[in-house]
Amino acid sequence: MTAWTWTVFGFALLATATGLYLSLRQKRSVEANREAVPPRFAEKVSLTAHQKAADYTAVKLRLGHIGSIWGLILLFAWTLGGGLGWLGDISALFGFSAVWTGVVFMLLFFLIGSLVDLPMELYGTFAIEARFGFNKMTLPLFFSDMGKQLLLMIAIGAPLAWVILTLMESAGELWWLYAWLFWTAFMLLMIWAYPTFIAPLFNKFEPLPDGEMKSTIEALLKRCGFRSNGLFVMDGSKRSSHGNAYFTGLGSAKRIVFFDTLIKQLEPLETEAVLAHELGHFHHGHVKKRLVIMVCSTLLGFGLLGWLIQQPWFYSGLGVSQASNHAALVLFMLVMPAFTFVLTPVMSYFSRKDEFEADAYAVANSSGEALASALVKMYEDNASTLTPDPVYSAWYDSHPPAPVRIDHIESLLAKVPSQA
Repeated sequence: MTAWTWTVFGFALLATATGLYLSLRQKRSVEANREAVPPRFAEKVSLTAHQKAADYTAVKLRLGHIGSIWGLILLFAWTLGGGLGWLGDISALFGFSAVWTGVVFMLLFFLIGSLVDLPMELYGTFAIEARFGFNKMTLPLFFSDMGKQLLLMIAIGAPLAWVILTLMESAGELWWLYAWLFWTAFMLLMIWAYPTFIAPLFNKFEPLPDGEMKSTIEALLKRCGFRSNGLFVMDGSKRSSHGNAYFTGLGSAKRIVFFDTLIKQLEPLETEAVLAHELGHFHHGHVKKRLVIMVCSTLLGFGLLGWLIQQPWFYSGLGVSQASNHAALVLFMLVMPAFTFVLTPVMSYFSRKDEFEADAYAVANSSGEALASALVKMYEDNASTLTPDPVYSAWYDSHPPAPVRIDHIESLLAKVPSQA
């Protein structure tokens, strides 16, 4: 094995071991605090709900342990185990041109990956989620979704792969720059097109009905000077009882979407406060900032791949004897998570910072008490643990843990006498 081989698998082992260690810390924390609701939540969350959250978290962590180890095995199987070489031989049997052979190679790679992950997805949905009362998915709906995703992968993924591979084949040394420009344009197009053309393939979106909740939300949007392409309720309950709300789209295509489960969970003022938090992300430019980060990171990624693709050791060190553009793309996708894992706590930190700013905006433009009340309800209804391990949380959590977030909201309320 080469130095590159040891480097890749050394980082992959380190990432896996670190993830397992952090997960075990989290599991110990939630189990150690299972028998008592934290005092600050004792009047709002029942012991039964608290214990359900602890058990749900522990079970999901155990499944995550299996997934981490399985991912390491798959990395070995695809590379040193000869999986990509075998896949290259299969793709070549069709007798297509180099570019179309690469398209077939990549489609087969993702298809096999989906099939390999299928048992864990089925177990997570129909065993874990069902055991804790969250799953509303039926097997026919599960496989219907899977079929639609496969068709979308072919309809969108095949042309995308063809363009990238064509640029790699014929655009010269700066192919990576042209590919990045195309990829950026494609991502912006998808952000615009997803809410209108793709999301409705999986869910129904109906206008938020007239009533107190709609009037309250429209008043908030007017106060904040926010314009959208509509307020919609999504039938999330046909798959899960988890509740959520989100913004989607860009420019005039922006939509505000509420899960029907969230509408049932929260009072109108609580829903307004949750929406005010989301508006805070737009007010502070978090959405644009994340888009810029994505664009810059993909530029770095394409630039790095443009250099790696010219290095023979990039292929030979990972068990690929026949260098090709499509093999380089897949190898890059396989090995990069091992190296970017160390960036997880950095990204988590800045994400939590954004959440604090959005909460502050919500307190200033809605009701801080309603926001805190809504969050507690959502923690309980979604079985989110109230006693996370601080190290695990600092590494992984994109949102502040429950006690920290509620403390922050209460500190903001203390500065606003009218809401105190």
